[in-house]
Amino acid sequence: MKQTTKIILGAGAIALLSSGVAGFTSYAMLKPKTKTLAYNEMFEQNPNTRMAAYDAINAQPVDLTVAAENSIHAVVHIKSTQLSKTANVQQAPDFFDFFFGDGARGQRPMQAQPRVGYGSGVIISKDGYIVTNNHVIDGADEISVKLNDNREFKGRIIGADAASDLALIKIEGNDFPTMQVGNSDALKVGEWVLAVGNPFNLTSTVTAGIVSAKARSLGVYTQGVESFIQTDAAINQGNSGGALVNTKGELVGINAVLSSPTGSYTGYGFAIPTSIMTKVVADLKQFGTVQRALLGIKGGSISDDQLSTEAMKKAKELGVVDGVLVAEVIEGGSAAGAGIKVDDVIIGIDGRKVKNMADLQGELAKHRPGDKVSVKLIREKKEKSIEVTLKNEQGTTKVVKTAGMDILGAAFKEVSSDLKKQLNLGYGLQVTGVSSGKMSDAGIRKGFIILKANGQTMNTVNDLEEVFKAASKSPEQVLFFTGMFPSGKRANYAVDLSQD
Repeated sequence: MKQTTKIILGAGAIALLSSGVAGFTSYAMLKPKTKTLAYNEMFEQNPNTRMAAYDAINAQPVDLTVAAENSIHAVVHIKSTQLSKTANVQQAPDFFDFFFGDGARGQRPMQAQPRVGYGSGVIISKDGYIVTNNHVIDGADEISVKLNDNREFKGRIIGADAASDLALIKIEGNDFPTMQVGNSDALKVGEWVLAVGNPFNLTSTVTAGIVSAKARSLGVYTQGVESFIQTDAAINQGNSGGALVNTKGELVGINAVLSSPTGSYTGYGFAIPTSIMTKVVADLKQFGTVQRALLGIKGGSISDDQLSTEAMKKAKELGVVDGVLVAEVIEGGSAAGAGIKVDDVIIGIDGRKVKNMADLQGELAKHRPGDKVSVKLIREKKEKSIEVTLKNEQGTTKVVKTAGMDILGAAFKEVSSDLKKQLNLGYGLQVTGVSSGKMSDAGIRKGFIILKANGQTMNTVNDLEEVFKAASKSPEQVLFFTGMFPSGKRANYAVDLSQD
């Protein structure tokens, strides 16, 4: 009996399952079939998207031979030499000096070895003007220039600008090969370029790549101008100051920076665009120094990850994703005079988009103090255009002239060891002679010992040169000297550095 029941139940279960399958099959047959969609039906494209033009009949590989031939003769090899110099270095005090001498301030002369560096340059005029990087010739006592035809010349520095890392040098002669300057603003990402220079002291080397990006900022120049062209054309040590060339053979950039964890080429190099270079070298030739226009703000790129959380929040509230957020307006500067305010977001200058601080620096670097520019910004979610008259570091629109140490009209030397002991001094610069000039006007006489200049301790003439340069660019343009005479008399002087 039990056996029979089990069989019946099993049969019932089978019948029930079969019934379900039949029902499911009938439903599936009645259900309409799902249409298979193509990619373009599922993912709708923007109809305004532009496609690259392609002509299969006329398609040719990129030929860079003409561009290389046009540029290689105008790129030179530069050798810069710092001659042997004697410097006083602090020596470890002898034990007995604490009892019988001035052991705490003992110094001895040391002869430094000559230093030699190599780089590249580009001839930009037939009478021998050459543009290169400031870091190629910085501190050089002698400059040797070698052309592609192996002729060698002595070079002299016309002017240099650390902020843009550009320098202008000159060789004597005429009818030198030159390179046509192109429009770096017209460069497009993906465009072919050549890097021409002298890597690893190998002269006349050409490498090819594309423009990888524009308006790059790397933070390698302290308080400098950075708006680099990024390229994957191989750039190595020795390429500095060389040419970045487009397919027409036009100069579009000066190779300046290698970004590498190893110190040699690993993918990207960076060049200063000619839109900045042409203005800088023209200023160096005409004025001896760069006429730099400043907007007079502090801020950061909205796209910068380093921007503070509060600043990011403000940008989000304004509904902007690109531009430069103004965090501070400098009193007496260009922006303050035009009415630019904190929390404004600058998005354009003279019709050109400003996406980040590199864009802003690049646009300003094309102008001189006194130029008027139209600044487009976002304020309280509204777009606004403001006309700004650009000013210089002194807050004026006047031409800044070269301020060399010769305007002081004086000669200096480090205080001798004997005089230091006599006056119980650890440092100081002594005025060894005074002629007509700024120091004479201030009443400073021969023999005066400068202990501090604008609050900085004076150990060497180089210390004075650095303070002098900074003071020349400051709004006050004054050197405050604190010191004494060999008689022990203390004295303070203010030297006016302004030029008519």
